[in-house]
Amino acid sequence: MHDTVPDTAEPRLIDHLIELRARLLRGVAGLLLVFLALMPFAAKLYALLAQPLLDKLPVTGQLVANDPAGGFFVPVKLAFFCALVISAPWLLYQAWAFVAPGLYQREKRLAIPLLVSAVTLFYAGCAFAFFLVLPAVFGFLARFTPDVVAMMPDIGKYLDFVLVIFLAFGASFELPVALVVLVLLGWVTPRQLRESRGYAVVGIFIVAAIITPPDVVSQLMLAIPMCILYEAGILAASWVTPRPDAG
Repeated sequence: MHDTVPDTAEPRLIDHLIELRARLLRGVAGLLLVFLALMPFAAKLYALLAQPLLDKLPVTGQLVANDPAGGFFVPVKLAFFCALVISAPWLLYQAWAFVAPGLYQREKRLAIPLLVSAVTLFYAGCAFAFFLVLPAVFGFLARFTPDVVAMMPDIGKYLDFVLVIFLAFGASFELPVALVVLVLLGWVTPRQLRESRGYAVVGIFIVAAIITPPDVVSQLMLAIPMCILYEAGILAASWVTPRPDAG
């Protein structure tokens, strides 16, 4: 009798592993297709990414490649990052399709809006960083750079700097989703979030000072939206809470 349990459990485990492998292969295949489609435009993508800095440099300003192969590999690295960001919905769908059969109906109803919101907020954070933060940061830095210093950043270091900014703002814009998840898990309540607002603001400014470049402009441009997103997270958490939070 004891042998029947492993006999039924083993095929189910194998089925899950086969399904997981299929989902991983589909996700990687989609990512590679997008990457290959972006490869011919890698140089143009980098030129677009460098525009916020070039706009703040003198007319003769330009970026340099200290590594002889940097002129090739750096745009390729950017193309892969763009492919990863563009493929995020497809990758998340593969993960969702794998775990969805094991979820309850209420969990499915909540998970889909959370996933869509997470992707949308990450895109919004990256767009906010590109269109507002980078021009402001580079304008601030160029304004305080001595005239005798020629700003010609290395293309690899510039890409690393910008990617850190994108990841910082993209991840920080996930704050409302994180708060909703914490409330759904029962770790906090909307009332506790409201009562901890002062501590949260202090923590937000500390985080902004740590993950942004050492200038006041980028720190404020991250901290202020995060404070707004914190309030949005409280509202969203109150909306998904089954029982209305008194007070």
